Amino acid sequence: MANNELLMNANEVVAFLQKPSSEWTKDDIVRFIRENEIKMVNLMYPGGDGKLKTLNFVINNLDYLDTILTCGERVDGSSLFSFIQAGSSDLYVVPRYSSAFVDPFAEIPTLCLLASYFDKDGNPLESSPEYTLAKAAKAFREVTGMEFHAMGELEYYVITPDEEVFPAVDQRGYHESMPYAKTNDFRTLCMSYIAKAGGQIKYGHSEVGNFSQDGLVYEQNEIEFLPVPVEKAADELMIAKWIIRNLAYQMGMNVTFAPKITTGKAGSGMHIHMRLMKDGRSMMLDGGRLSDTARTAIAGLMELAAGITAFGNKNPTSYFRLVPHQEAPTNICWGDRNRSVLVRVPLGWAAGIDMCHKANPQQPTELPDTSLKQTFEVRSPDGSADVYQLLAGLCVACRHGFELSNALRIAEQTYVDVNIHDAANAGRLAALGQLPDSCAASADCLERQRAVFEKHGVFSPAMIDGIIAQLRAFDDATLRKDIEGHPAELKALVDRYFHCG
Repeated sequence: MANNELLMNANEVVAFLQKPSSEWTKDDIVRFIRENEIKMVNLMYPGGDGKLKTLNFVINNLDYLDTILTCGERVDGSSLFSFIQAGSSDLYVVPRYSSAFVDPFAEIPTLCLLASYFDKDGNPLESSPEYTLAKAAKAFREVTGMEFHAMGELEYYVITPDEEVFPAVDQRGYHESMPYAKTNDFRTLCMSYIAKAGGQIKYGHSEVGNFSQDGLVYEQNEIEFLPVPVEKAADELMIAKWIIRNLAYQMGMNVTFAPKITTGKAGSGMHIHMRLMKDGRSMMLDGGRLSDTARTAIAGLMELAAGITAFGNKNPTSYFRLVPHQEAPTNICWGDRNRSVLVRVPLGWAAGIDMCHKANPQQPTELPDTSLKQTFEVRSPDGSADVYQLLAGLCVACRHGFELSNALRIAEQTYVDVNIHDAANAGRLAALGQLPDSCAASADCLERQRAVFEKHGVFSPAMIDGIIAQLRAFDDATLRKDIEGHPAELKALVDRYFHCG
């Protein structure tokens, strides 16, 4: 990391140590704790419900601090994961030093570290979320010779009392400014806290969704991140959701990442952008067009899209968002700059034009390398997702493209260049695969495709079995049809999964 990046980094631990987080050692963490008068340490780790769990430690003395940082602690795995039996439930959680950040909410000075799970033999837990992602990233490197990078778009609603001043136009909140968007200050404060925790944020803005209901205003927001190695991307999303919820609680607000709140209003997704890297260079473009390498990865996404919903769409309300004729996808296809497709290739600054000079004639002409900005985006996931499982599944799917002999043909057959729902495309639409319409259907798709996800030992059979069982337990095969036109039943469903993921 260049020195100017260190100087501009918002993470207090980076600023103090003047070292990139990937180089932090136990001695670095101890020095930060001692010299900044940190009194407590929190270990945080994902549970089976997709949320971060926390274990608090008071620092009694230097020896105990060393023990915490070296050995971690025991936890009850059966209380965290449904697939672990109570008779053999003891697990270790061991901190990852590179994830350290100062808790912005604690009255007592506290350092937080994400932790990894280990089994009784001291090996990484095969079915743990973060190790599954690590295995997926490793298999991708070994098969393709490339690095898999990702970043997320967190969409969420903020709920506040209705002030009835400067009202926003219903479902027209996209990039709205204050005072018409009332929660912009909350979002920017969230962004500041996330950056201090190490999150690499691209930008934030208000989103389309806004409406009033029962004396409350619901405002949709989005925080988007920069592409980073996939394991770091998952950590950033987990910490960001934790921060957004905590800050809302502290400020007397409510927030939800739920995929659907009510009919006729925009749902919240968690779109994931991906890029392929080799030796620090993007492999996404070739002569200013999307490369065959990128198309090969997209073909893998097309093949495994149905099964990926098992990781990215975890409760019945997910499938009230994935309906035709909205910006959420239902057809398994991809295209350029097209929000009706499953995988979108957004604008990538590939035209070779100095727009900065055109906007600022006083600025000397320059043509910077913008190849790192090109990504492709999967639009089906939402806030109910298990972030680590989802990113592992996407990593597997992109790797799978390189294991297919006909990947480029699959990419060609699933490409659309206009809105797929236009009447002129009715024949093309009929030839495309469809995403599942329920948790039950998603479980069936994962069952059929599980061999690919288990290949190279990425997803353990126990984890796949557990996911399938969870999804089938919703018994929602006909739920979307059953409660259509019954708003009270839909509201009860939304309330049940309001704080999912």
